[in-house]
Amino acid sequence: MNSRAHSVFQLSIVLASALLVAVPSTALSAPHTKQRATAHKQKAKAPAEPTMTTDANGQSVPVLANKAWVLMDFNTGQILASSNPDEPLPPASLTKMMTSYLVEQALKNGKVKPTDPVTMSLNAWCRGGKEGDSCMFVPLNAQASLMDMLRGVVIASGNDASKALAEHIGGSEAGFVAMMNAEAKKLGMSKTQFANSAGLPDPNNKASARDLAVLAAAIIRNSGEYYPIYAEREFSYNGIKQGNRNALLYTDSTVDGLKTGHTEEAGYCLTASSKRNGMRLISVIMNADSKQARADQTRVLFNWGYANFEAATPAQPGATLTSAKVTYGVAPTVNAGLAQPWSLVVPKGQAAAVKTAVTLNPVLEAPIAKGAVIGKIVATANGKQLGEANVVALADVARAGFFERLRQRVAGWFSK
Repeated sequence: MNSRAHSVFQLSIVLASALLVAVPSTALSAPHTKQRATAHKQKAKAPAEPTMTTDANGQSVPVLANKAWVLMDFNTGQILASSNPDEPLPPASLTKMMTSYLVEQALKNGKVKPTDPVTMSLNAWCRGGKEGDSCMFVPLNAQASLMDMLRGVVIASGNDASKALAEHIGGSEAGFVAMMNAEAKKLGMSKTQFANSAGLPDPNNKASARDLAVLAAAIIRNSGEYYPIYAEREFSYNGIKQGNRNALLYTDSTVDGLKTGHTEEAGYCLTASSKRNGMRLISVIMNADSKQARADQTRVLFNWGYANFEAATPAQPGATLTSAKVTYGVAPTVNAGLAQPWSLVVPKGQAAAVKTAVTLNPVLEAPIAKGAVIGKIVATANGKQLGEANVVALADVARAGFFERLRQRVAGWFSK
């Protein structure tokens, strides 16, 4: 073989080797390209629909990975759906809802003022959050205004602010805890027992999901002047800015409160409220696995609730529903109706199907005062009872004089 032929032969070998190397490389890269495309598709995929189950009433409800949850209608107190709603569980910082509520009621009643200085005692002082404490970071023995402390509880979830306010209003934290438990009893929170003002781990600090929904409703109803604080996204004090831990405030414009909580034992908790199209719902999540989970589960409940229920008004207050016969009165009858607004939550599409029936007390004897309960009204839809309300007298009926009563009695004898 001459040198020219030898060179051509060597070049052929080099080219062939290059081709052999290139082929496997191309073959291996194809699956990699396919995996990247698949991953991209997964990212763009819509969130999975929640798993559903059927409850005791035959209603399809979400299945959520936590220990307990409740979805309640604010206006009626009606529980739309729940899971394990009455088991006392560690509430973590959801406890602070009672602390803030008592502070708000003290403000409302004039017992304290927004500008009152509140001292950060040694017992209340947060030592830099070394043990994972949530803190407002008021320096030891320093004072902050009561309103700043309230924001420190609601927005920053400060254990220090909770204790300092408890001492300020209750004389001591123990004294304030007694007030917390008395108020819980007053509100009907029968499965709740508080042991401290901040929700720190304690075997005696327990609350049920239903009870916490009741407490949330009390805050919204009775502390309306201060409720907007629960929607504030951040709070700055002493040069430290802290964001509200309720993630839904940043992603759902219909959510306007209330409180988050977390300890190792309690897991991740969230009580939230949302208002859409004039209907307000309250949700409670207890012992979820993460911050994301408690937020996602709350979204599921709100979306499910608004998609499946609507408000119905069976009767208007002050309107005459029926006329009731009165004995021994200056008037023979009295108009009967509702004293207060009455609304119900019904399955979507059933508001128009709601029917009512009034039942009056069998004997109505004068005198009768306006507003006295003289019967009840029951609402039904498709044969199922939805709720009931008291029917009252819409006017006073004075007692007739002796001779008129005698005349009515005699007339009654002959009418039998």
